[in-house]
Amino acid sequence: MNIKKRVFSLLSSCYVVGCLFAQNILISTPTTSLVLSAPEKGELKYIYYGAKLSDRDFQTIGSLNKGKYAAYPVYGLNCPSEVALAVKHNDGNMTLQLEVVKVESSHQDEANLTIISLKDKVYPFYVKMYYKAYQDTDIIEIWSEISHQEKKTVVLNQFASAYLPIRKGDVWLSHLYGAWANEGRLEEVPLEAGMKVIKNKDGVRNSHTAHAEVMFSLDGKPRENEGRVIGAALCYSGNYKLRIDTDESDYHHFFAGINEDNSTYNLKNGEIFRTPELALTYSDEGLSGSSRNFHRWARLHKLANGTKLRKILLNSWEGVYFKVNQKGMDEMMEAFSAMGGELFVMDDGWFGNKYPRNGGNSSLGDWEVCKEKLPEGIEGLLASARKHHIKFGIWIEPEMSNTKSELFEKHPDWILKIDNRPLSTGRGKTQVVLDLTNPKVQDFVFGVVDNLMANYPEISYMKWDDNCSLLDYGSSYLPKNKQSHLYIEYNRGLQKVLQRIRAKYPELVMQLCAGGGARVNYGLLPYFDEFWTSDDTDALQRIYMQWGVSGFFPAIAMASHVSADKNHQTGRRIPLKFRFDVAMSGRLGMEIQPKDMNDVDKAFAKRAIAAYKDIRPVVQFGDLYRLVSPYDNKGVSSLMYVTSEKNKAVFYAYKISHFINMVIPKVCMNGLDPSKNYRLVDLTPVDSSKPCDLNGKIISGKILMEEGIALKSLLKSEYSSLALQLQAVD
Repeated sequence: MNIKKRVFSLLSSCYVVGCLFAQNILISTPTTSLVLSAPEKGELKYIYYGAKLSDRDFQTIGSLNKGKYAAYPVYGLNCPSEVALAVKHNDGNMTLQLEVVKVESSHQDEANLTIISLKDKVYPFYVKMYYKAYQDTDIIEIWSEISHQEKKTVVLNQFASAYLPIRKGDVWLSHLYGAWANEGRLEEVPLEAGMKVIKNKDGVRNSHTAHAEVMFSLDGKPRENEGRVIGAALCYSGNYKLRIDTDESDYHHFFAGINEDNSTYNLKNGEIFRTPELALTYSDEGLSGSSRNFHRWARLHKLANGTKLRKILLNSWEGVYFKVNQKGMDEMMEAFSAMGGELFVMDDGWFGNKYPRNGGNSSLGDWEVCKEKLPEGIEGLLASARKHHIKFGIWIEPEMSNTKSELFEKHPDWILKIDNRPLSTGRGKTQVVLDLTNPKVQDFVFGVVDNLMANYPEISYMKWDDNCSLLDYGSSYLPKNKQSHLYIEYNRGLQKVLQRIRAKYPELVMQLCAGGGARVNYGLLPYFDEFWTSDDTDALQRIYMQWGVSGFFPAIAMASHVSADKNHQTGRRIPLKFRFDVAMSGRLGMEIQPKDMNDVDKAFAKRAIAAYKDIRPVVQFGDLYRLVSPYDNKGVSSLMYVTSEKNKAVFYAYKISHFINMVIPKVCMNGLDPSKNYRLVDLTPVDSSKPCDLNGKIISGKILMEEGIALKSLLKSEYSSLALQLQAVD
């Protein structure tokens, strides 16, 4: 059977046109299409990516565009430009010339999978390109598998997951950057001549300083709800590199994959090297449209338990820090339960006996309950949780150790370190990273979770932290010829551990934390229910960080906590209503000591928590429409969530600067049904007897979207905010 007949017979949404030697392939989601040229014994080439094509449009574009650029560029022949793959054969030859040998297609439960097999024309060297087109979301994942049958090792010098040419015009790039306690900052820049590189080399935490997700606005300066946008997210937990080469051609050349710096890979005969997926989406509804595509995909396919509502929790960290004890934990549970809370999480400081955990400089690795602090053990805490009708969770940092620990004393060979060099240390000048390339270490890390769950099956939540970079590039487990595999093998080892945990404990809620938001990536999120957005809980700064992160990650996964009146990171004092209104736009939680709250604040918190429970399905499962960006310096920021049925919505507005006689723009809503009427309810009035002027009003979706809401009379004071519930009425 030739390629044309095979594709037609196996996959109705993957089309082939023309003769066998001019084969085009159509790969589609509900509203997007990717077209490739894959002639037998010819080069695989890119033709089109954008809005979904009809059969007729597909045939037309195939006749107009024969494909100028390789879909997976390789180094070796006539290649002065950037490439996706570069190798060195054992005979010293550094060239590749790949040709199409087979096209296969199949239908999976949620997606259509197209596999295009390529082979070098001279060497027994192979690449398989995978294209996974989801049929319930507008995402296409692309990755490659590299292998060979050469007699000896082939060296992989460069190994990107995918490449996409983007036609020049007024193209802008949106991406995230930052630092500890200032993660997820948004930058928008026009693409100009030269090379733009976004990368990470931390080894284990890859999103503190930059993110492996970007958006390309094809029609000029990015707009939230208008314009054509391509979004891309590399699904990887380790070092990455995104390259955008703007050369003399008519295209920007986008490459995404593992960062090859100090990661040369020696590929054995018969071994398969799989690159991480690059998720692509396209929308003609601006940045928010692209975001909504990522959010749906995440909830359905890339987030653990993504279709289950998240509980409202209190985390003990900013309340007590390391000063954990039975009485204090019991009191926090009682107070939070009285406010309507559902889950209490005991953070750091609960473990270690020879070296009790009283600070960040000891005890990691010694995962036994500190008898001095908790004489009743975890059993006592679980008893308190039952007494107060609340769930219980616990903090762990299982990939790490301290040099002051029993683990380090017993297993110094389990630490990543370099022979004949001094040991580098992180937090507390004692923190080190365990060697997850070692199967024994993988067993140990799995055992941290497994032992806790086996002994205390009532634990319903774990906060998995990582407060150290991969500091010393050396493994006592890896052989000499594989030391350059360390970054890659560490993350493979971590994946193996998490796969085992999820196979055994699929219902355990797990938070992905790494000194804040240093691990917000789609490489790890399939094993976690949510992420800690940042260690900075300041509500004003969180508006900026959560705005950026929401570009790619859904509200259901974004932990957002109400913290103390005087913020512990910035020292800023912000009203409790503002703090709640910001936190209620994500997965609501608290990071506070309840006994420091007065009765008025506790009463407000109880009302706000009750209100969030009512709107929780809309926020956590709804479609996000970002309305006014805090980065536009208009003095306000606003966003909203709308159900797919458009019968319910939640609207937020925040005053982020305060000047006399300042101009405050009106805000036009989005995503509503213009033919429906909506009743507005003030969710969080400071005084429940005095809601805002909009409370109870019934306004059509048409007016709310075209005329909008004048905020000047609603946001009068410094740090004023508004949270409205919209309910369609007959």
